[in-house]
Amino acid sequence: MNEQHQRIKREKKTIDKMVHIYCKGHHETKGKELCPECTEFLAYAFLRLDKCPFQEEKSTCGKCLVHCYQPQMREKAKKIMRYSGPRMLLHSPGLALHHMLDGRKKPQTIEEFRKKKAQSSA
Repeated sequence: MNEQHQRIKREKKTIDKMVHIYCKGHHETKGKELCPECTEFLAYAFLRLDKCPFQEEKSTCGKCLVHCYQPQMREKAKKIMRYSGPRMLLHSPGLALHHMLDGRKKPQTIEEFRKKKAQSSA
């Protein structure tokens, strides 16, 4: 996948900001610095976004019908988002608004996605 869709780029910015807020609040890191645990999680989240089959049609990961995170990482993501979500309104209101709007988007099933993809390539 050479060119990333705008939706994935924005999702990466959002998770990056959320992880930084969480790490600063829980691990007392400074500036753009992340602790090793949060660095590992962020790399994992970016990898999952790169491999997301929905790309530009993506809803938020929490609403997705395909859970590609390992259970332990999914719990960590929930913990990070519960803490960072409300704080995003202060730190990055634009990303927070986009994330809320994306969360209202109805997630596609794999069947719907494949059908739409087949129609667009035909």
